[in-house]
Amino acid sequence: MNAAVHPMPQPFAPTESQLAMAYSVCRGITRSAAKNFYYGFRVLPKAKRQALCAVYAFMRKCDDITDDETVPPQERRNRLHAWLDAFHQAHAGKPTDDPVLLALTDAQRKFGIPLGLLDELGFGTGRDLEQNLEQQLSDEREGRAAAAAPSGDGIKIQYSTFEELRQYCYGVASVVGLVCIRIFGYRDPAAEPLAERCGLAFQLTNIIRDVKEDAAMGRIYLPLEDLKKFGIAPAEFQTFSDPSRFAPLLALEADRARECYQSGEELLNFIEEDSQPALWVLVTIYRKLLEKIASRRYNVFAGKIRLSTGEKLNILAKGLLKRLL
Repeated sequence: MNAAVHPMPQPFAPTESQLAMAYSVCRGITRSAAKNFYYGFRVLPKAKRQALCAVYAFMRKCDDITDDETVPPQERRNRLHAWLDAFHQAHAGKPTDDPVLLALTDAQRKFGIPLGLLDELGFGTGRDLEQNLEQQLSDEREGRAAAAAPSGDGIKIQYSTFEELRQYCYGVASVVGLVCIRIFGYRDPAAEPLAERCGLAFQLTNIIRDVKEDAAMGRIYLPLEDLKKFGIAPAEFQTFSDPSRFAPLLALEADRARECYQSGEELLNFIEEDSQPALWVLVTIYRKLLEKIASRRYNVFAGKIRLSTGEKLNILAKGLLKRLL
């Protein structure tokens, strides 16, 4: 008996109006959440701007899943895996009504972003979550109660060495740089290590700025070897009674970031001309943020240091002028 022949189902293809709405949603997410990145995106051509907004919205969703402390860690891990699986299903042509996934799959195809990089981007946001789960399993194996100290009452130094911190930064920031240059456009593979170092510079700047905020959550990302170098005990991050004690430590990390910002300047020559103003805006915003922190003698404990809207708009205007010229 002949088996019935069934036509292969056609991959799902969103309409132009569906894609326009999906990109609009991603743009709204980026505008409201990406306080620095959105300024760089605005000087890109439309297709590249839309693609970066889709990538950011995808990353924001990953962050929201892994950072939701109202949900048990194992459930957060499961939700992250489910979200990444949903992306792969959408990429394979399965129907989806999620605007972020619609926009991201379209952007991935247009710009040839490797799926592996997007997976790394997603899993990078869950790095702290994985560490917490590993510690929980270790505690359970050794019969210890989980160290669930109230916020601010216990400090965990996340990484022992700067090399370990660099690996963490690769997953949460350097991979973002590697995705971005696929959208910016480049041909010479020498652009890739420069993008990695540029991402490291951004993340080190964030780590310096957010020391107090991270400590309130019981986490310190500054390497233990650097704390020892300046004679700083982890317990000192509970009170910050003498902000000047931390200045040499933060200055060391700032010097490392400055070296990496040089890679951002070099990267300008490797990417397509219509993307150069956007990268210039991003590097300039983050570098000026670092220098603003330095001008305050690294006292990041009196309040969150940020560039004003006026300062960022001034940089954006210069970026727009670069694009026009």
